[in-house]
Order: sequence, then structure tokens, then C-alpha cells
Amino acid sequence: MPADLVFTTLNRVHGAVLAVTRGRLGWRTPGMEVVQLHTIGRKSGQRRTVLLTAPLRIGNDFVVVASRGGDDEHPEWYRNLLAQPEVDVTTREGDRPMTARVVQGDERSALWEQIVSHQRLYAFHQRRTPREIPVVVLSPR
Repeated sequence: MPADLVFTTLNRVHGAVLAVTRGRLGWRTPGMEVVQLHTIGRKSGQRRTVLLTAPLRIGNDFVVVASRGGDDEHPEWYRNLLAQPEVDVTTREGDRPMTARVVQGDERSALWEQIVSHQRLYAFHQRRTPREIPVVVLSPR
């Protein structure tokens, strides 16, 4: 599993691409939109930012996956939004306040099937860890 330094470095490089190109590059990866999620650190109280892929977009909602590459630990951004579900999201279209909701049960199963049918990498991530990888819906406030 990649170390925290790897994830941090990849996020910084991706953020630099967005900044240098003034957003012309970096808002899409193959088959997925990219969102910049802004949370409040549950311990620090400081604003935290991470770039994530959104394998599904349903209307104005973005669906993100807390896979952390199949690590056995949840990503920090996920832990932060559990503590404070009111988040901000930046997309190619701009900034918007959103509310994060972790989906469960049948809703999670249905979304998970859609996600892995288009992005098989997430199924690989799930096979790597015993934890159920959370699926999060980000909806406008």
C-alpha cells in the first residue's frame, strides 16, 4: 500500500497541474471527473483539501469512494467528513457547498455495482482489504 507521502505527493502534483494550467487540465481522468474536496480536520479544526476521482455523477451529486488504494485504514478525508459532513467541493464549474452522506445497504450495493462496472480498479481495491470500502454521496446544500 502506498505510504501517506505518496498520496500527499500525488495530490500536490495534481494540484500543481490544475494551478499551472489554470484548470484547463486535471479535472478529468479516464472515465471520471475529479473533485477537490475541502473538509475540516476533525482534530486540528483546519481546512483540509484533497483531490478525488468521482466515478459517478448523478444529477448535481458526486459519488466518491474512500478506497485509499485498498488500504486497511480509511482515508483521513473520510474520517474528517464523518465528523463534519458539511464540506466544500471545487470542480471545473467552480466552488459549491455540499453535504457528505455515507450510503449503506441496498443504496450502497446499487451504487457500488455501477462504480465497479465502469471502474474495475475499485473492485481490485476492495479485494485488497477486509474493510467494506465506503461510498459517499456529495450533494449540494
